[in-house]
Amino acid sequence: MYFIGYDIGSSSIKAALLDADSGRCLASATSPSREMPIQVLHPQWAEQDPDSWWLEVIHATQLLQRQYTFDPAMVKGIGIAYQMHGLVCVDKDLQVLRPAIIWCDSRAVDIGNSAFTALGKEYCLSHLLNSPGNFTASKLRWIHEKEPHIYERIHKIMLPGDFIAMKLTGEACTTVSGLSEGTFWDFPGNTVNTRLLEYYGIDRQLLSDLVPTFGIQGELTTAAATVLQLKAGTPVTYRAGDQPNNAFALNVLQPGEAATTAGTSGVVYAVHDKHTFDPKSRVNTFVHVNNDVHHTRDGVLMCLNGTGIANSWLRNMIGEISYPDMNTIALQAPVGSDGLLVFPFGNGAERILGNKSTGATVSHLDFNRHSQAHMMRAVQEGIVFGLNYGLDIMTEMDLTIHRVRAGNANMFLSPLFREAFANTANVVIELYDTDGAQGAARGAAVGAGYVPLKEAHRGMRCLAVIEPDDQLLSQYRDAYGHWLAGLRALMCNGDL
Repeated sequence: MYFIGYDIGSSSIKAALLDADSGRCLASATSPSREMPIQVLHPQWAEQDPDSWWLEVIHATQLLQRQYTFDPAMVKGIGIAYQMHGLVCVDKDLQVLRPAIIWCDSRAVDIGNSAFTALGKEYCLSHLLNSPGNFTASKLRWIHEKEPHIYERIHKIMLPGDFIAMKLTGEACTTVSGLSEGTFWDFPGNTVNTRLLEYYGIDRQLLSDLVPTFGIQGELTTAAATVLQLKAGTPVTYRAGDQPNNAFALNVLQPGEAATTAGTSGVVYAVHDKHTFDPKSRVNTFVHVNNDVHHTRDGVLMCLNGTGIANSWLRNMIGEISYPDMNTIALQAPVGSDGLLVFPFGNGAERILGNKSTGATVSHLDFNRHSQAHMMRAVQEGIVFGLNYGLDIMTEMDLTIHRVRAGNANMFLSPLFREAFANTANVVIELYDTDGAQGAARGAAVGAGYVPLKEAHRGMRCLAVIEPDDQLLSQYRDAYGHWLAGLRALMCNGDL
């Protein structure tokens, strides 16, 4: 039996075809070949056309079918992973009313901060486990305030994955995990948080109906089946935000386990069995995919917006050069980049900095000493140090992480990045041959009842284990200390 998984990213759409009996991925595809555009109409804004995601889902499915011939009737479920915290608004005909406000858009920061104060920090942290911050609920309030003509026409609001599920099934629905990532969920009450909705003046009816993370969420319509060349009636059986799904894809389901990614943004996501929060809401807690009434499973997420995007920016500035060549050149510089510091905070408001939009900073640049190699290394080290700064916050929450799992992709393809991460954080890294689309396909197999959760990861291979090196630990500890001192100086000077 086959299962298809889609990963709806802001850069591209990925698709995977899974043979659930063997646990092997038979085909995978990415569309488009170049990164999808993000519209930035004003500083700190970031929008995308949701219909463009659907178009690339169609293209990615066609690429799958070219890679591996399969009978559509043998596809028994579809899973969806998606970029978190976005906002899609549709009217009563389920037509998109405006471009989606996506995860790295920072326009609603002040709205969320005001709600945090007005509702009370103690209330928000104990009920939402987060500040309303720049999450989906605050973005919807921005629509309410700034675009009332749009708000009046909204029939349902959706996360990006909810929108793709709607295009597949014709039904508007969401999950508890999804509502929690938008700060719509009341953790102790185990229900929608009406107090925040009332404060924002948001009609609860705008929220879509709930479906389980694993289970039947709707069936492929004839229209969708026709354009995808799949079978009408094929069920959608799994849905999760990209970071909970990445953790699931890496078999990170139990307390103390952690997953990490380093694509456009970078994340460390650790599972906890208690409703916990950071008092400053610099890292955030959401409902994990395997949470149930008997077992609390929350995901504590720290996010660094400026990760792969910082490295790709540098590549674009340099010109025609490959990422592997950049990695090779970067290794020519020593640990710590001879004092050159990069603070990669140039991709919207950074939660670990209190939702500040600071811009990136290069510090201690010496024209007589620093070369291209130093700059390439300093960017990768700056990303790692930013992630480790978030890990320090998680440690303050009594989360102990000694081992993390990651897919063999994006920044983790760089030997330097892996070395710096393992030795700065003093953790063991396990790299696996999986990605978000494969995770979504495995989730679909579980949701369809074809594979039990405990067997969902059969066929997945560990490709490498990177352990801290005793000779490098102190070097990276010193380099991180230097970077941290630089960060604190920027904060004290008001530059951050």
